[in-house]
Amino acid sequence: MVTHKSERAQYIAYRPIRPSDLEALQEIHGSLFPIRYESQFFLNVVNSRDIISWAAVDSSRPDEKADELIAFVTARVVIPSQAEVDDILQCDTSDKNRRLVYILTLGVAQQYRNLGIASSLVREVINYASSIPACRAVYLHVIAYNRPAILFYRRMAFRCLRRLPYFYYINDQHFDAYLYAYHVNGGRSPCSALDLIVAVATYLRSFFMSLTTRLWKHGDEVPAWPKCKEANSLLPNSNRIIQGAGSSGLQCV
Repeated sequence: MVTHKSERAQYIAYRPIRPSDLEALQEIHGSLFPIRYESQFFLNVVNSRDIISWAAVDSSRPDEKADELIAFVTARVVIPSQAEVDDILQCDTSDKNRRLVYILTLGVAQQYRNLGIASSLVREVINYASSIPACRAVYLHVIAYNRPAILFYRRMAFRCLRRLPYFYYINDQHFDAYLYAYHVNGGRSPCSALDLIVAVATYLRSFFMSLTTRLWKHGDEVPAWPKCKEANSLLPNSNRIIQGAGSSGLQCV
């Protein structure tokens, strides 16, 4: 019998990753990502050692498979000064209470794609980050050629802040990465050069409007100042230090 995707999606449940997920977690990571993670990473995930994680399971599968991991997201809470992107995320590093949440890995088994599972897992991370008053953003890196992941995060309202040249080093080859962020609890994106220009233009407009109002009061007729439509901000590009792939996250959605 053929099961439609909409029917299948209703049987997907979410829970924290636990020690019994170790084998499945390693297997799915190995099938999805070009990077081979050390065994210690997986042990840290399943035992919640400085890593937070969520799993998706298909409760419609036979009893022995109903609680088997089919998708996952792993993340870590970090201090901005240790994130190496605090300048981009515009965090106040002088405030020792500030926090960020970094998505390490996100993956969905091939047969469970396009069911909204990845979106639900990322929302779990966003909700978790939002529950931490001192947290200002959820951020991650996406390898430049992973177009599906890039489109996915755009749909999730993540903002691309910068392209990082030579960020990944995989199989003796360098790859660029994009830095994406989702701001929470009043966090904000950094200002670009155009943002500053717009701010100055807005100030000057207010100044001259105030000036014309004063002249008007003195009897000089001055035509109404035309309204200006502010431009949207653009994102700056700049080079950053090459980083190894071992400390960076990958996504497969």
